[in-house]
Amino acid sequence: MAEKEQIFGTKIKYKGIFSFKDLYQFCYDYLTDEQGYYHVENKYIEKINGNEKDIKVLWTASKEVTDYFKFEFSILFRILGMSKVEITQGGNKVKTNKGIVEIKMKGNLLRDYKGKFESNAFQKFLRSIYEKWVIAARIEQYEEKLVEEADEFLTQTKAYLDLEGKR
Repeated sequence: MAEKEQIFGTKIKYKGIFSFKDLYQFCYDYLTDEQGYYHVENKYIEKINGNEKDIKVLWTASKEVTDYFKFEFSILFRILGMSKVEITQGGNKVKTNKGIVEIKMKGNLLRDYKGKFESNAFQKFLRSIYEKWVIAARIEQYEEKLVEEADEFLTQTKAYLDLEGKR
C-alpha cells in the first residue's frame, strides 16, 4: 500500500461577483492543461434555499511524478448563498452570479504508490531504509514541488476571482 503523507493544507475565501460556470472551467483547465493533473469529481451537491443556492464540489486530482512518487490534491469548493445577478459590462447587461466562494485544498505526497515494496515485511523494511538514507533529499524536493504547485493553483484561482469580480 502506498505511503500517503499530507504536505499541504489551506483555504481561500472570496465574496463578490463571479461566474460559477467560468470559475469551474478555469480551475478544471488550469489543473489539467497547465499542471498536468488527472482529475475526478467525487461529489457535487446543490441545495436550493429560495433564490439562493449552496453548492459543494469535491475533486481529487493526481499526477504521477515518477514511478515511485505521485502528487494528489483534494479540492473542496463551497459556494454559499449564490444568486443570479445582472451587471453592466462594457455597455451590455450580463447575467452572472454573486456569493461566497471557499476553496479548501490539501496536498498529499504518495510514495511507492504502485506497491513495489509491499510484497513482504523484508521489502517494507528495505523501503524504510531506502527512504530514510538514500532518497531523503529527493523526498524533500518533491514535497517542496507539491507545495509550489498547490500554491500556484490557489494564486491563479484568487487572481481569476479578483479579475472576474472587477469586471
